[in-house]
Amino acid sequence: MSIKSFYVAGGVAVLLLLGACTKQLKNDLSDPSNASKEKLAASAAPAPDPDGLKLHTFLRANGPAYESYTVSLQESASFTTKNGRKYTIYRNALVKPDGSPASGTITFTVKEISNAAGMIFADRPTATNTGAPLESFGEFFVAASQGTTPLRLRKDSAIRVQVPAKADAQRIPMWNGDTSITINTSGYTYLNQFITLSSTVSANKGVDWQQITNPSSAYALFDGTNGTLNFSLDSLLKWTNCDRLMSLPNPKTTVLAYFNSNYNPATGSSFGGEEPTMLYFKPAGINSIIKFYNTIFTPPPGFEGFLSYQNAIPVGQSGTFLAISSIGGQFYAEQKTVTIAAPPAGKNYTSITFNPVPVSATTLIALINSMNTK
Repeated sequence: MSIKSFYVAGGVAVLLLLGACTKQLKNDLSDPSNASKEKLAASAAPAPDPDGLKLHTFLRANGPAYESYTVSLQESASFTTKNGRKYTIYRNALVKPDGSPASGTITFTVKEISNAAGMIFADRPTATNTGAPLESFGEFFVAASQGTTPLRLRKDSAIRVQVPAKADAQRIPMWNGDTSITINTSGYTYLNQFITLSSTVSANKGVDWQQITNPSSAYALFDGTNGTLNFSLDSLLKWTNCDRLMSLPNPKTTVLAYFNSNYNPATGSSFGGEEPTMLYFKPAGINSIIKFYNTIFTPPPGFEGFLSYQNAIPVGQSGTFLAISSIGGQFYAEQKTVTIAAPPAGKNYTSITFNPVPVSATTLIALINSMNTK
């Protein structure tokens, strides 16, 4: 059987559908609440590049960890995470796979991302599914189980969340997202019948944020009496983001990032979310991480790298880039603070060059953590 596969790179889509699946994919296979069918879906992905796998395994191991909390759900219950986020669950809000109410002892598994370093470690950048940058007030993943039985929220129920916040956060949109894309492969069977198959894998863009439209959970609202943002989680096993669109009045340009050295060429053919070279940008003073994941097509030597969405980065925007590579078991990195320049005369883009140098694992962790204060 002859099979043709179609992927996305450099912002050019060829029969690739961006998925909006509700399952948790391979970046979170360590989560004990994952069902076997979700692990099977993740295993359908092509084998990752060894350097990319090494890098992403390292990042996940040093990033935000899952927290577990056990409550009794005979009546309403609540728990507060180490970062001060309070979760409240009401009686009969959770159901078992057969639809019957879940009560008694319930275990919640939570992962929270609250800063730039966490976004990089967990590969959860803050941009919409159209590339618009977001300022984050927190990213959240919640699962629930009773023993080994995974639970879900009953229809029209929710988990209430309170997040400490400043008074400038009055009404913040909510977003759902995951890391899935659907790859369609087409070909002819042994009976010469043309068919199309689909497989779901995680994506290099990190996460695909889409604004929630359900009125009951579409916004987080500020409560001045206790200084918190309050919102509802209306689904489990799905990343939820409390973010607002950044105000970017300046003219926009396309940024091309050239790696003069230490770019792993396997990045251009990696589509499973474990690419061996990555580039992140943090706008100055804003809790946001923008990932450059579109690779440059057919570059000459010294011009390999990434480009932003077309006309998406404001001219005059100050911020810090972090370039990371994994090549032959060695990590490379470069941190560069810049102000985005206007395109030179006759060009429709501005360029920035990178030369990542060898770094130890300890140094790489320190560089990522330092992005919090950029």
